[in-house]
Amino acid sequence: MSTLQTPFRYDFVGSFLRPQALKEAKTAYQAGTIGREEYDRVVNAEIAKVVRKQKELGFHVITDGEFRRSFWHLDFMWGLEGVEHRATGNGVQFNQELAVLDDTYLVGKIRAKAHPFVEHYKFLKQFEDENTVAKYTIPAPAQTFQQMIVPANIGSTRKFYPTNDELIEDIAAAYRDVIRQFYEAGCRNLQIDDCTWGAIVGDAAKQRYKALGIDLEEVKAQLLKVNNLALKGKPEDMVINSHICRGNYHSTYFTSGPYDTVADYVFAKENVDALFLEYDDERSGGFAPLARVSEDKKVVLGLITTKSPVLEDRQKVIDRIHEAARYIPLDRICLSPQCGFASCEIGNKLTEEEQWAKLKLVKEIAEEVWG
Repeated sequence: MSTLQTPFRYDFVGSFLRPQALKEAKTAYQAGTIGREEYDRVVNAEIAKVVRKQKELGFHVITDGEFRRSFWHLDFMWGLEGVEHRATGNGVQFNQELAVLDDTYLVGKIRAKAHPFVEHYKFLKQFEDENTVAKYTIPAPAQTFQQMIVPANIGSTRKFYPTNDELIEDIAAAYRDVIRQFYEAGCRNLQIDDCTWGAIVGDAAKQRYKALGIDLEEVKAQLLKVNNLALKGKPEDMVINSHICRGNYHSTYFTSGPYDTVADYVFAKENVDALFLEYDDERSGGFAPLARVSEDKKVVLGLITTKSPVLEDRQKVIDRIHEAARYIPLDRICLSPQCGFASCEIGNKLTEEEQWAKLKLVKEIAEEVWG
């Protein structure tokens, strides 16, 4: 078993554009022209190819590209007891288009069961070698919590959970069980993807919550509580990092705003080993909040965008890394794209070749900065 630990100086978030063969197999499977066995054969083959590409580029971390998922977050929730979903054509309004997502809601108490993602991890783990380690990505506990208390879901949630605190306790317990399942399967590098912090930054979010009569500080406290409670008692030799994002769907975004208003919570107090942070454009604000990152955490700067095929200026990225180092030591900084390339299977608006060019640039810059 590999003993390498994430994050690495050059790293990535996890999802990759779905290859054409995978898209065609998914369409054929849904139409009933191929069976599950044939579909799984194609998925496994495409995962093997994308892992091989990651290794060819010289990265030390490998993922399955999230090729088995439709959505970066909802598929995981469907693997918990008490959660149901259906496709209705509804979704979430992003900056420029509607992100069409399955309605996902409670039909009972949340409990852990044998999670299918653990079996998916086992398939990925076989590709580890002396130079690489497999990591798996799951939505943060706060993401599951937030999903169940959005206006469309709060009514059904209250049938089973009269208070948010009761919901938080059960979500955290379910996550602790799933984390144990991953650990027993040999997983030592897990990543929790979290858009909840990114959704409450900025003046627009502040005004939105004020209009709803909700105390934003209480929201922050609940997000921190559910994440830390889920991570309580995690094995000492298991690395769990967090990726914080402002939304990424078909190259569009959900929110904008600097990290200043959440740094005292997630940067200072969340019990993760590293933070993958979106910093690819002015929507993310400046680096000053990095001064509030607790000394036990590393920071992975997402300075390379996955939303556009245009390659960043190498020197400008290097200059930004050194600017960030004014607030957190350079030896605690790593570099990555700001998000995955396909948070949902629709993917972002660039080609596979452009995707790999982005990762190549990340590696080259990191080697120039850190040697």
